[in-house]
Amino acid sequence: MNEISVRCHAVSLVAVRVVNGENEVLLLRRTRSFKGEWCQIAGQIEVGETAWQAAIRELAEETSLVPVTLYSGDTCEQFYEAHLDVISILPVFVAIIDPTAPVKLNPEHSEYRWVSFNAADRMVPFAGQRRTLRHVEAEFLLRAPSHHLEIKIA
Repeated sequence: MNEISVRCHAVSLVAVRVVNGENEVLLLRRTRSFKGEWCQIAGQIEVGETAWQAAIRELAEETSLVPVTLYSGDTCEQFYEAHLDVISILPVFVAIIDPTAPVKLNPEHSEYRWVSFNAADRMVPFAGQRRTLRHVEAEFLLRAPSHHLEIKIA
């Protein structure tokens, strides 16, 4: 009997802001893996980092943004990677962003857009991304998130 490995080596971060009472999510267009696809922030956990530290670092590296507030998303993205024959599980984090903060992309992405959750649902390529975005909208924007999920980053 052969078993499929399960690994957790990366994180996913959904950056959100509120502008004029409208909820927006940040999507980035990839230039490397999944070239041309829209995605949220994601990246590897480096040696010595916690998952939430990796999420903050990836946000800064990919966009130069710093969260006003960071939450555990209370969910994980999971998907099968055929080329590795593994199931990857990524903890999801939610970053509340100052609506006036400028985005500065690194070379991993060619463009960005702040969009409504409905628009994001049409833009992202994977069902797992859509489930994650709907969860974030429902649990962090349409209702107040539990204070137990807040990560103190100071």
